[in-house]
Amino acid sequence: MDPAAAMETGDMDALLRAADDFGSYPGVHGDDTVRQFLEQFPLPKLLGALQSQADVPGTIETVAACLDKVFSSRYGASLLPSYGEFIQAGLLANSKNIRQLACKAVVHLLDKAGDSAVAVDTFVQHNLYPLLVNCLIEGDEEISAITLDAIKRLAEIPKGIDIIFPPDDQGSLQLDKVAAQSSSMARIRILSLIAKLFAVSSSTATAIRDSNLLSLFEAEIKDRNDMLKTLSALEILYELAEHPHSNIFLLKTSLLQHITDVINDSTTDPVVRSRAALISGRLLSSADAFMTIDQSCVMNLLLAIDRILRTEESLNTDEIESTLETLGLIGSTTQGARLLLTDSSNVAKHVVELSFDRQGRGKQLAALHAFGSICGVDRQEDQMKLDDQAEERLKRLVYTTASNSPKLTPSALLLSVLQQDPDIRIAGYRVLSGLVVREWGLREVCSKPEIIRVVTDPTMDTTKLGMEARYTCCVAINKALSSSHLVHESSLSELIGKLNEAVRRGPYLLERKRVEAQPVVDTMQRF
Repeated sequence: MDPAAAMETGDMDALLRAADDFGSYPGVHGDDTVRQFLEQFPLPKLLGALQSQADVPGTIETVAACLDKVFSSRYGASLLPSYGEFIQAGLLANSKNIRQLACKAVVHLLDKAGDSAVAVDTFVQHNLYPLLVNCLIEGDEEISAITLDAIKRLAEIPKGIDIIFPPDDQGSLQLDKVAAQSSSMARIRILSLIAKLFAVSSSTATAIRDSNLLSLFEAEIKDRNDMLKTLSALEILYELAEHPHSNIFLLKTSLLQHITDVINDSTTDPVVRSRAALISGRLLSSADAFMTIDQSCVMNLLLAIDRILRTEESLNTDEIESTLETLGLIGSTTQGARLLLTDSSNVAKHVVELSFDRQGRGKQLAALHAFGSICGVDRQEDQMKLDDQAEERLKRLVYTTASNSPKLTPSALLLSVLQQDPDIRIAGYRVLSGLVVREWGLREVCSKPEIIRVVTDPTMDTTKLGMEARYTCCVAINKALSSSHLVHESSLSELIGKLNEAVRRGPYLLERKRVEAQPVVDTMQRF
């Protein structure tokens, strides 16, 4: 870095002007442009300017922006392995701009350097990983976000995961120990890092589990003294639970038990309980979940949900809607739907009753979507129907709800749903599509010509989502009828014809009668 110190004032001014122009360029510089720029202003001079001109206002910002443009190119990134000491010093720098530049340089090193083995060697030789973790927990929000991306990219390249989780565990940075000594904000950032790494691959998720890092989530959820901290941890866990292999690992911990405790805690903020409920739904929304989790944990969860829905008048609507969405997630699998219908808590009763309760639109909408999931619209066609016990419970729930309502019959209840606003009607299409695979459900639908009139009316819905949902419902009814003995009943022949025509027409095509041009005869105007 001595060359920059020895530069004359005129040369330094020329360098800074050129750096300003290069860094402020709005687009991406090509490799040839970067090469030509560095031939005139070599990297050692640019890096030296960061040190020798640090006291000159605006210099660090100008040179840092210029270097970021340099390293953004493949040619510039290819030079980074030779400047590992600069990256190391930059990650330790007090200047935010230099530290941010160093973090971005790491991203470029991993993303564009070309040879991943060289990038890994640079990490090992200059011990960059612990420095990145330090930037993660101590940097501002922008630096923390860049660092998260850098470590995630490190985990994605060959041998990179061995730096984060060394096979022999020798000299590795223990994230759980770092978290134990960190502030609450730093612990949340570490949880974010774990979630990012968890999504990389199942092998990375296995390394996280083997390192006992999932226990950090348990610790944050158990400690509910700081509502914002707990909610942040749950938000990250919600993101983590979205990944396909998450339940295999998460359900083997005590996380579901702690989540149930949050839902059960009436002193906890409803927002926190709502998020906890949705996480439990995500965890139990796959068939594998019920082969992994202890049945008693699921029973306790359903009892907690039942308590919320039984005391709905004392709680806010958002929590009830989240709880209903949770039941829909659980009921989307055959095992989950059967459990909801046959469990002693009888939580499915709330779903069916609220599906036809017009006192709260948001609750009704959430209940209808959950009801559709329990009926099987999210499952494969051969898995829509459940075992005899669950099917009998479902039928009894629907008929009992109808008999206790002013409509008296399931068909009248279903028609009332289709006569409401478009969002409710779309959710109603889902429920119809699920019910008609049952003989009793198909009979109820066919007993109301008004229902068929709605689902075959191409002008009923104006949005793409509504048209497609209506068409899917038409197809489901038509298919169920074609395989039922009801297809031979002469009283349904007109109905069947309407369904066939609607299916043939498709979801979007609205046939219009051609209007022929007509001559117009008018009295000639006279002056």
